[in-house]
Amino acid sequence: MENNEETYFETKCVHSGIKEYEYGPVVPPIYQTSTFKFKSAGHGAALFAGDEKGYIYTRMGNPTIEAMEDSVAELEGGHKALGCGSGMAAVHTVFATLTQTGDHVVCSNAIYGPTTTLLNSVMKRYGVHTTFVDASDIGEIENAVTKKTRIIYIETPGNPTLAIADIEAIAEIARRTGAYLVVDNTFMSPALQKPFEFGADIILHSMTKFLNGHADVIGGVIIVKDEETYCQFRKTLNQLGGVIDPFNSFLVHRGIKTLALRMERHCESAATIAEYLESHPAVAKVMFPGLPSHPQFELAQKQQKGPGGLISFELKGGCQAGRNLMDCVKLFQLAVSLGGVESLIQHPASMTHASMEKEVRLAAGITDGLVRLSIGIENVKDLLLDLEQGLEKVGKVRDEVII
Repeated sequence: MENNEETYFETKCVHSGIKEYEYGPVVPPIYQTSTFKFKSAGHGAALFAGDEKGYIYTRMGNPTIEAMEDSVAELEGGHKALGCGSGMAAVHTVFATLTQTGDHVVCSNAIYGPTTTLLNSVMKRYGVHTTFVDASDIGEIENAVTKKTRIIYIETPGNPTLAIADIEAIAEIARRTGAYLVVDNTFMSPALQKPFEFGADIILHSMTKFLNGHADVIGGVIIVKDEETYCQFRKTLNQLGGVIDPFNSFLVHRGIKTLALRMERHCESAATIAEYLESHPAVAKVMFPGLPSHPQFELAQKQQKGPGGLISFELKGGCQAGRNLMDCVKLFQLAVSLGGVESLIQHPASMTHASMEKEVRLAAGITDGLVRLSIGIENVKDLLLDLEQGLEKVGKVRDEVII
C-alpha cells in the first residue's frame, strides 16, 4: 500500500486505539475492574497528584475505555475523546462544562428530541437560555447570537429532517463572537464528515448509532482538540459520573473496525431507496442529502463524503398513512434509534420527538406525517420489495377511506 502522508481511513478503523499489551493480544483486553492497585503509597499519591500516568478508578480512566476513546479521537482528527454512558450523557456533559447561569445557547431546531428537552428543562432551570433556529439559514444564526452566547450547537444533517448546516460558515460566526461551535456528528460518523476540518470546536456522537453499528450498546463520546479542553471536560465528566463502562467500550471499539465498510453499504442502499421513494406516487416529499432535490445538495457535496444512511419522507396520506406503513412493512423493524446493521422505520412525531412541544416540532419541519428510515446493510432489493408491498397496502387503505 502506498500512501505518502498518512494511513487510509479504512485502515485506521481497524488499527486505531490499539496499543501494546502484556501477552500480545491482537484485540485490546477488557479490563473489567472498578479499581486499580498501586505499587506503593508513593505511587498512589503520584497518580492522584498527576505526577505519574496510570489508572486509579474506572470512573476516572480505564485501559479498555481509553483504547476506544483514542480510536474515535484519531478517526475524527481530534486530540482526545471522552467516553460517556450514553449520547445524552455526552450532550449533558458539554453543556454542564461550557455554560453557567446567565449564558445563552443558539441551537438548531432540527436535533435529537431529548437534546431539545434538556435545554428547555434542566439547563433552563440552571439559568441557561436557548434560542432555537433553522441552522441551515446562516442569517437566523447571525440574528440569534448575543454577547451572552456561549455555545452554537448544531446537528448536521439534522434529526430527522436531514436539513444541512454549513459548518464552515457557522464556525466563522462562532470565532467572531467568542462562542464554541459544537457539532453532533452522529448521523455522518467520521467516515463521511469531519467537522474539525471545517472549524468546529467540539464534536460529539451517540456511539449507540453508526460508530458501534450493531444496536447492542448505549454510549456517547465527546472529542476535543487540545489538552486544556480535555482536562476541563474530564473533570466535569468524572464529577457527573456519566462514564461508559469497559464492556460497552470494547463493543464500540469492535464495531468501529467495520465502520468504513458499513457506511459504504448504508450510503449505496439509501441512495437507491431514496430515488425509488421520490418517484413513488404515494410519497409527497423525500428528504435525503444525496438527491439533487435536497435544498442543501451542493453543501452536502462540499462537507460530506457520502449522503448517509438516513431517509425522511412524507406520505400523501399524512399521519395515518405513515402509521399504516409502519404496520405493513415486514423487513424494516419498527423501532427508534438508527445506524445499526438492520433497517429501521419510525414515526418521529410520536416517538423520538414526542417530547418536543408541537409548535417547536412543526417549526423544525417535523410534521405529523413524517416517516424516518435508517437503512441497514441488508440486500437493497429485499428492502425495496418490503417498501413496495407496504406502500401498496397503504394505498389500498387510503383508497378505501376515500371511497
